[in-house]
Amino acid sequence: MSLTDLISQYGIGTSSTSSSTSSSDSTSTLGKDDFLQLLVTQLKNQDPLDPVKNEDFIAQLAQFNSLEQMMNLNTSFSKMLELQTLSGASNFIGKQVSWFDSEGAEQNGVVDAVTVISGTPMLVIGNQQVSTSDIYAISNP
Repeated sequence: MSLTDLISQYGIGTSSTSSSTSSSDSTSTLGKDDFLQLLVTQLKNQDPLDPVKNEDFIAQLAQFNSLEQMMNLNTSFSKMLELQTLSGASNFIGKQVSWFDSEGAEQNGVVDAVTVISGTPMLVIGNQQVSTSDIYAISNP
């Protein structure tokens, strides 16, 4: 029985979420834990008279290794994107910025620092935190 057969037979992956990934996964994707579970299930349920061929088993292990490496790359890219975003936002430090607050009033101030909250860069202006997307004007003080 192949991995594809097991996926179809048990419906694995249609409502699965992987706890090993830090990002939110689509409900139709298999994580590395699901893949490993399928591989073990396949080995448990194989026909003793027609066991999995070595080549097939090695190919499946290679697929598992590739999946794990892609997930590691995805995590690294996410971290790199966050650092790049923080770096870009750091250009605001010391600049006079203008934005509209939640009531629609125009606000001005000099950026003291930059912080990242939930992956979004926030400018620290006095005791306020302002999203870079709310800024409409930048100038030297």
